[in-house]
Amino acid sequence: MELKNHGLTRDKGVLARLLKWVNLRPEEVERTWMMFAFYTIVSVGLRWAEDSTVALFLDKYGAGQLPWIYIASAVTGAGLVVLYSWLQKVFPLRAVIVAIAPGMVMPLFLLVFLYGGINIPYLAVIIIFLLRLWVDACYVVNDLNTSIVANQLFNIREIKRTYPLVSSGILVADVISGFSLPTLLKFATLNTVILVGCIVILLGSGILFYLTFKYPAAFPHTPQREITEEQASRHRRLETPLKRYVWQLFAFFALLQVIGLLIDFQYLRELNSSLGEQQLASFLGVFGGIVGLCELVTQWFVSSRLIEKVGVFFTAALLPLTVGFLLPGAISILNLFPAIEEPGFFWGLISLKFCDELLRYTFVISSGPALYQPIPERIRSRMQALSSGTAEAIASGLTGFVIFGTVFISKKFVPEPLQKWVLIGETVIVAATCLKVVWELRSRYVDVLVLSAERGGLSATTVGLKAFKQGIVKSLVEPGSSTDKHSCLELLSQIDLPGAGQVLAPLLVKLPSDLQRSSLELMLMAGVNPLYVPEVRRLLDQPQATLDPEVFALAMRYVWLAEDNLNLSLLEEYLEPPHHSLIRATAAALLLRQGAPIQQAAATKTMRRMLTHKQEQERVNGVRALREVAYLQALRVHIPSLLQDDSLRVRCAVLEMITATRMEEYYPTLLAALYYKSTRPTAIQCLVSMENEAIPMLLKLATNVYKPDVVRMYAWRTIAQIDTTEAIEILWLHLETSSSTTRDYILRSLLKINQQPGKSSAVDRFYESRVEALVEQELRFLGEIYAAYIDFHNLESLENYQGNERLLTIAQLLQRSLLELELDVRDRLLLLLKLLYPAEKMQAAAFNLQSQSLVNLARGLEILDHTVNLPCKSLLLNILDRRPEQEKLKYLVDAGFWQYENISINQRLSKMIAQGHLLSDWCLACCLHFAQAAYVRLTTKEILANLRHPTGFVREAVISYLSVVSQRVLREILPDLQTDPHPLVAAQVKELIAKNHQSQNKQV
Repeated sequence: MELKNHGLTRDKGVLARLLKWVNLRPEEVERTWMMFAFYTIVSVGLRWAEDSTVALFLDKYGAGQLPWIYIASAVTGAGLVVLYSWLQKVFPLRAVIVAIAPGMVMPLFLLVFLYGGINIPYLAVIIIFLLRLWVDACYVVNDLNTSIVANQLFNIREIKRTYPLVSSGILVADVISGFSLPTLLKFATLNTVILVGCIVILLGSGILFYLTFKYPAAFPHTPQREITEEQASRHRRLETPLKRYVWQLFAFFALLQVIGLLIDFQYLRELNSSLGEQQLASFLGVFGGIVGLCELVTQWFVSSRLIEKVGVFFTAALLPLTVGFLLPGAISILNLFPAIEEPGFFWGLISLKFCDELLRYTFVISSGPALYQPIPERIRSRMQALSSGTAEAIASGLTGFVIFGTVFISKKFVPEPLQKWVLIGETVIVAATCLKVVWELRSRYVDVLVLSAERGGLSATTVGLKAFKQGIVKSLVEPGSSTDKHSCLELLSQIDLPGAGQVLAPLLVKLPSDLQRSSLELMLMAGVNPLYVPEVRRLLDQPQATLDPEVFALAMRYVWLAEDNLNLSLLEEYLEPPHHSLIRATAAALLLRQGAPIQQAAATKTMRRMLTHKQEQERVNGVRALREVAYLQALRVHIPSLLQDDSLRVRCAVLEMITATRMEEYYPTLLAALYYKSTRPTAIQCLVSMENEAIPMLLKLATNVYKPDVVRMYAWRTIAQIDTTEAIEILWLHLETSSSTTRDYILRSLLKINQQPGKSSAVDRFYESRVEALVEQELRFLGEIYAAYIDFHNLESLENYQGNERLLTIAQLLQRSLLELELDVRDRLLLLLKLLYPAEKMQAAAFNLQSQSLVNLARGLEILDHTVNLPCKSLLLNILDRRPEQEKLKYLVDAGFWQYENISINQRLSKMIAQGHLLSDWCLACCLHFAQAAYVRLTTKEILANLRHPTGFVREAVISYLSVVSQRVLREILPDLQTDPHPLVAAQVKELIAKNHQSQNKQV
């Protein structure tokens, strides 16, 4: 859902300052203003009707009967909320929200006419009760309707700024209705005032109708019927966290309603004891007006900023904290002085009501809709109706019973001076419970927003090894898929590799050949042990025709490596051609390792035949067997030809053999294999197995800017896969000194380390400060980007600006390259944050921030807002938001990350070129082309540095610059540039040399 209206964005000056004061953005103005107008007008009508019916009710019934209203309101409100939710299934949401207000007003008209035309006393009393009851129900449905409309119109970030202004409509209504009601009552009866209020409500409903017509995309055109199977599957996955969150929201709004009713009862009871019907209505109006003015100022100028600054949960906790602890404490202190005990308690209750109204209709009502934003949009409005509306209705009913019970018990068992403190004590208890619920809500808010559950990994510390091994044995022996069984073996290697032989050796004969092979490889990886030789030998005793050759070769290798005094002559018979090539190669490798000279000669002969055999499999098995040979001796001469073999499998086997035998003279070959996609996986695996020994040569390759970017990237990734302290520290050291794409490569490499099983998803405190410093460094660089982008909008100061189309085109390309560079920095900021915070939350935030949808963008910012705790968090959120570059630069200036520089375009360009290592290659090339078009003087140092740049089109841009600015220097260096490896530069140099010759011939 994308809702924009830029009609007001053209107006500057007073309007811009006004929007800044109320913390509103131009594209939000129209929707906010229309919602405000609707809510204000409807609330004025409701307020007139409420004060009039309260006065009628208290005059006929007294305050003692108010709990019956609370109980009846619970039943009525719950029924209406359920009806409201059901209507969304039957009718489109737009029809429901437009029709609900007129539908609620019609019964009020009917009841007022009945009351005015009936002379039967007991029926009149019943109608007054119903009037008071129905006005309360109208309030519940109107507030619910307004918050649902707001959640449809605004996204999760917008609603924090706009809803405080929207909800201030009820505060404006308090002021208008409060100060106008005493005047209105001089000319009309209470019945007439109620009728006027109903007409005003219908006028406000007309604005809501226009609003839904103006923004039809915000409201579903179809009823919320049955969900699809895909949605149902997703809903089941989210059901548990979502259900917990909704129940906690239910409890939160229910407890707030209980607090409000407890205070309201005590407040009205005190007023009823000293004021008459007309006086009471007038007092309620004036009190409402005063409270409304205070609420209005708070809502317009404080509420939205405080919510954005400290979050919805802190502001939501202000009400229970204030009315549950601070004010009751103040009232208790005032009652310590007998002279002011009675007036102190009275004004204490007035203050309690004042603070409850002020905080409820500013911070709480502003925070409420934002709490429902994490719920999926498909079910949000129904959940909001059922949770908020039903919670308040049920809480009203229960509070009514509680008040009845409290008053009854107090009169019987509590001394009269202490009776008034019982309800105060209950208010404190409910407020404490409410604070606990707010804390629980805060912990689940982001989890529901991310909509993903964390998955824990297994480790030796989280499973019992004995039970784990029993489970492995059971899984391998019992029927099951081969994939699951191989997964069990992989898990065993991760959790208890040294104990693998104890588990697997007794099972070898019972397992199929593929599991036998994997088990023997795992046992060899764990180290040979003579204790398990009898079980392995049972494989060799089986007929060779019935056994997989690879299993036989692995078993042979295990037995002869484990036993010191075995008869090696038994291996000589396996050198003969009838045996499988893998068995012959294994026997030859064992003899070369342990045999006598004559046996080694026979084995060498066999290996030579295999290494030069025409069949690929023979050569592959021969090379693989060489990995177990300590000294290659005469077989070394075959390695160069094998590295050039036509078979990829042979070449990869040679790389593995070089690594296993640590042949240092062939280490450059391992690095060369990183250049080719076919041999890259094998080369990475080999280099990783070398651990710290491979780090120096990988580092030399990774830091060489003249090597291909893809090779440098894989060099960094390979270092990251070397799981040693030295490798990780090298990555961190180079992360702090690197820039641009190199920093990206290192960041992604470090993130891959964190994503490995058993690794922490966030860095420790030692590295955290280093990441924070890098974040601040990137923010300062963004200041340079925005300043340059803004400066290149103002080209009028250049001498050759007029009519220079080429200059304008290059300037546009340069600005576009700066925006692309900004995107790179933003991505790098998110990568840095992924190092500090949980992967699931950061991944969800990054995914939403990359979306073109404003709704998804707002959701991503909200996740960051509740996840990131850096000092510069608010600045980060503004930078990652979709705001103009001028505005973002102002945020950076205000935060102290960039200082305003009043410099010319030429100076700005020179500064950017001097920082060429921070720019992308394309941005640097655009700068150089702009320097050529604008005749900007560059220093010799800058020219020479960029002539040696590793990227061809940057060198081409420098040569183009020299061809215009300094022909003499260009003629001197052209001969040296003829050997440039890049075809673009070579062609350019050739063309310039030809032009130079032509010009010389003309001069002659």
